[in-house]
Amino acid sequence: MDNIFFDTKRLKHIGKNVIIGKTVRIRHPELVSIGDNSIIDDFTYISAELEVGKFCHIGSNSTILGGGGKGKCVFEDLSGCAPGTRIITASDDYVSSMAGPNVPEKYLGEAPSGLVHIKSYTILGTNTVVMPDVTIEEGVSTGPMTLIRKNLEPWTIYGGSPARKIGPRDKESIMSHINTFWEDYKKNNDSF
Repeated sequence: MDNIFFDTKRLKHIGKNVIIGKTVRIRHPELVSIGDNSIIDDFTYISAELEVGKFCHIGSNSTILGGGGKGKCVFEDLSGCAPGTRIITASDDYVSSMAGPNVPEKYLGEAPSGLVHIKSYTILGTNTVVMPDVTIEEGVSTGPMTLIRKNLEPWTIYGGSPARKIGPRDKESIMSHINTFWEDYKKNNDSF
């Protein structure tokens, strides 16, 4: 599978049945692992260490930034984000030092960075923004244009800027479907 912006053979890992849009740009492919049956849609830009599990989806026009080696983003199995999502694993110190990707590191201050951990069965809504060093627990769903600056509780729907609880997700019903899905996947692995 070739891409006009990078050679997929340079990825740290690429699973089977992976779809990467032709206009996806990955600045540091050696820092990116993509699990089986995952999709990264066109016009997505990735400049951070990234681990994508099985059956994940990164919607078009999404951005995952961290400056290659600063911070990390993990999408666990069956998680994803809608178009326009922005995930920031590292930022600049805009208060007391110089900033920008073209400034030598010795002139940069201590900037926020860290793991953005998106746990299984999570869905980030269109244009959601996730700041560094955040864990989004299992089963979370966010509405459009949600700003996530702090850890989110499992099986909860969030919305707003900053993110606030809207209500619970139906864990029992969703997990029933997910358990059936995984059983079918294990039985019919080659047909998925």
